[in-house]
Amino acid sequence: MLSYIWPLGLIVMTNVVYQLCTKSVPDAMNPFASLTITYTVAALTCAAVYFTITKGGNILSEWRMTNWASVVLGIGIVGLEAGYIYAFKAGWQISRVQIVQACFVAVILIIIDYLLYHEALTPNKIIGILICLIGLAVINWNA
Repeated sequence: MLSYIWPLGLIVMTNVVYQLCTKSVPDAMNPFASLTITYTVAALTCAAVYFTITKGGNILSEWRMTNWASVVLGIGIVGLEAGYIYAFKAGWQISRVQIVQACFVAVILIIIDYLLYHEALTPNKIIGILICLIGLAVINWNA
């Protein structure tokens, strides 16, 4: 059970830190200059964690196993983070931007799940999509 729960806890805790830090990037700073620092620290952190948990590991042999996903994920993460920084600079509230994007992502992923992975589009999922869309309307009513 713990192996199922701890990743969610990690995601929630680090997402809160992520949102607070992203909102705190100075308005005058170019988001991509900020992200160069972010990714330098991230790369060093990843290397430190890799060598801490993988005794005698060979990171170069690990890198040889990569596929397109690692490269595209890197590009996607840059877009995600730059988008948040620009959204906050444009005046989005920290709570509102998170909820709005999560609703859109959930709806899009349900559709992708159905089209690409042939997962069932159940009545519960359709109701969930409708609730997300209604929630977006309510959250942004007189925003």
